[in-house]
Amino acid sequence: MDELIALDRREILKASAGVLAGFVVAGSPLAMIARGRAWAIDLTSFTTAEGVALMAATRTIMPHDKLDDAAYALVVKAIDRDADKDELTRKWIKEGVAGLGAGFVQGTESERVAALKKVESSEFFRALRLKTVQVLYATPLAYAYFGYEGEAFSKGGYLFRGFNDLHWLPEVPPRDSGPMPVSR
Repeated sequence: MDELIALDRREILKASAGVLAGFVVAGSPLAMIARGRAWAIDLTSFTTAEGVALMAATRTIMPHDKLDDAAYALVVKAIDRDADKDELTRKWIKEGVAGLGAGFVQGTESERVAALKKVESSEFFRALRLKTVQVLYATPLAYAYFGYEGEAFSKGGYLFRGFNDLHWLPEVPPRDSGPMPVSR
């Protein structure tokens, strides 16, 4: 252990560049959309059981089988933030989760749908559905899942970039397609 390791400047730069690149990639949006098994959210207003129930409810309201749970966890985190700011919101969300029943999370999808249908007219359900739509579909995880490339204005618009990428539609006959746009 008393041996000194002699490193020249080039070796130090190569090693530090590799470490720096690792940190940059790990902290980038790329790391957010990379599927992984390990993720966690810090809940301040709800217990873990309530958070799991909220996540099961959001996944039941907007089901996408292959969308990573981390996308739904972002919805739960947003609900937690809202509840942290307002005591009344926290109260009716806790009451709504309790109203879903103890077996909600472990139930089958049809049982979860039935439980949600019972509370469909409540403020809890309306707020949960609204927050799910607002947050879930505005995340980079959902963008990657659905193939959304983001807004087009900064990239020159859709006309010459992706406007006609609908490969699942049949080709329109030229006589029905209207005038062709002028290329730049």
